[in-house]
Order: sequence, then C-alpha cells, then structure tokens
Amino acid sequence: MLIKRSNLQRLVDGSATLAFRRWRKPTVRAGGRLTTELGVLAIEAIEQVGDDALTEEAARQAGFDSLAELLDLLRPEGDLYRIRLRYLGPDPRISLRDSDQLDDVDLQGVVERLEAMDRHKAWVRPTLELIERHPGRSAPDLAAELGREAKQFKANVRRLKALGLTESLAVGYRLSPRGGVVLAALKQRP
Repeated sequence: MLIKRSNLQRLVDGSATLAFRRWRKPTVRAGGRLTTELGVLAIEAIEQVGDDALTEEAARQAGFDSLAELLDLLRPEGDLYRIRLRYLGPDPRISLRDSDQLDDVDLQGVVERLEAMDRHKAWVRPTLELIERHPGRSAPDLAAELGREAKQFKANVRRLKALGLTESLAVGYRLSPRGGVVLAALKQRP
C-alpha cells in the first residue's frame, strides 16, 4: 500500500490516522505492519465502507487538505476501504544497514540466512555484486543483466533490504555498509 509522503508525514506526527483505498480485495490486514520510507505503521483496523464515509473530516483524518484532494487519488473501481493506522516508530532497517560491525556469530547468522535463500537457485551473491558494481542503476536494467524478470528481482532485493544489506535510491539501489561487509564474507566462501 503506497502512501504519499505528505500523508505519511501526517501519520508520523499523529495528525492523520486514516487511509482510504479502493480494492477488489484488500492488500493489507488488521494487525499487520506497513514499513514505509518514514517508518513503520501499525494497521489497526480495516473495514469496507460506503462512499458516504468520504467526508471533509475523513479526508483531513487521512492527511489531505480537502475531500477533493482525496477523491483525486482514489481509483474509480473497487470497493472502498477505510484503514486505521498508527505510527510505531522508525524503520528498523535504517539502523540495521548502518551496523557494519558484525561479530563472527552475527555474520555467520546472516550468511546462513542468505544460503537458505539460495537453496533452490543461487541469486543472492550475483544480485549483491551487481548492485555493488552499478549503484543507482534501474531495477529493470539490473534484472535484465541477470536474465531475470524485474518483478522477481525487486522482490529479491526487498528480501536483502529487510536484512539491512541494500538501500533503495531514487533510481535503483546501493549496498549498505552492512551489505558491503556481508558481500565480502560471501566472496571468501568456497
């Protein structure tokens, strides 16, 4: 679920608590979490509502200046859902990716996780090496170089990002300091 940065900021500062979406079926669930560029949001409730739930006050609670602004962003098709959100805190991946002082036990744990990800088809090291060589290159270009579909490539990079190994840029990615340490360890393995 994508949220405009200005609306995210209002969710972070507590001046907004809602989001509205039109979906065929919801893509989030109550009790889940949503990691965004400004931090982690708790999805406290989600309910299907009628169009009469779209009021000026509801638009303000969703971080918009007016109902018209909210309506401009809603897709025309699908059922309308109201999502109640709460800011939990900063994105834990940010501090994780900057922590490049891994002791042997921590490093071994990350390497073992990556090896488990590679169990069916090796993709981790080639992906990390490609990002290291081409920071800021678009995901479709990187995927093509590896002979992969862009959608699957992006999903794989998100898995690496969750471990603090990569950072998303305006276009493409780069290795984080932690990712550089882990890639160096992978290169030393047989």
